[in-house]
Amino acid sequence: MPAAAAIGALGRYLRVRRALADPGAAGVPDPGNRRVPGLRREEVAFLAGVSSDYYVRLEQGRDRHPSDQVLLAIARTLQLDEDATSYLLQLARPPSPRSKRTRRPEKVSDGIRTLISGWPLTPAYVHGMYMDILAANTLATALSPFLTPGRNAILDAFIEPEMRELRPDWDAMTARAVPHLRSMAGPDTGDPRLVELVGELSLRSERFRTLWARQDVKHRTTGTSLFNHSQVGPLELNYERLLITGSDMQAVVTYHAQPGSDSEERLRLLATITTPDPGTPHGHDQPTPHANPRTSS
Repeated sequence: MPAAAAIGALGRYLRVRRALADPGAAGVPDPGNRRVPGLRREEVAFLAGVSSDYYVRLEQGRDRHPSDQVLLAIARTLQLDEDATSYLLQLARPPSPRSKRTRRPEKVSDGIRTLISGWPLTPAYVHGMYMDILAANTLATALSPFLTPGRNAILDAFIEPEMRELRPDWDAMTARAVPHLRSMAGPDTGDPRLVELVGELSLRSERFRTLWARQDVKHRTTGTSLFNHSQVGPLELNYERLLITGSDMQAVVTYHAQPGSDSEERLRLLATITTPDPGTPHGHDQPTPHANPRTSS
């Protein structure tokens, strides 16, 4: 991201998060005559211990070198959590030289593909920085046909009508997906791949536009997902997202059910009816790197 764009991104982030801040939680009395939501600029400046003029310059992008101490004080005032605070600090730093180079195609190592293929009772897949599905084992694709190499998880979540039927927790799932995308992409919102992805989603999904505009950032590594599977019925599965060391933000995602639960029984049934014939590979290789996820499905 060019330096000027980075400064603009910092100002936009501060404005959005200020509008979302709760005055009561910040200790600001509410006389009931607020015309706009959130905190006023002068309130943020006072609570963070900086001058109003200085804070205005930050939001307008006229101060290019805010200190971490000032940013941390503003983060506390805006009630940012750890992930959002880290994102704020990244926005204020000069862009790294790596972000200016052409990004290499993402490729999953043979070791990781062999690992997830060897889990017959654990749905598992690998996604890249921008939620492209790079590899998946047989049970993951049986759980959801959208977990297939060549697709893009966040595009499918917002655009595919069948996703609402498959995922009864669609509202919660999509609300998690957008902050996670921001956390994976980091402050380099000018990356061509991200621009293309956000552009398509913004054109085709009003819900995505609304969630993206909030600029929430959350790297969620564990939680619960609900599925309504056409063959085995409802499933409540816990997921774990594990970053792959040495990769460019690739992550392995696994699903598992509570031991002894109905979901565990149904997951075992799904594994039984989708067991491949002897000699058939248990996982799915990735397609040509960076194949267009909309034309490869």
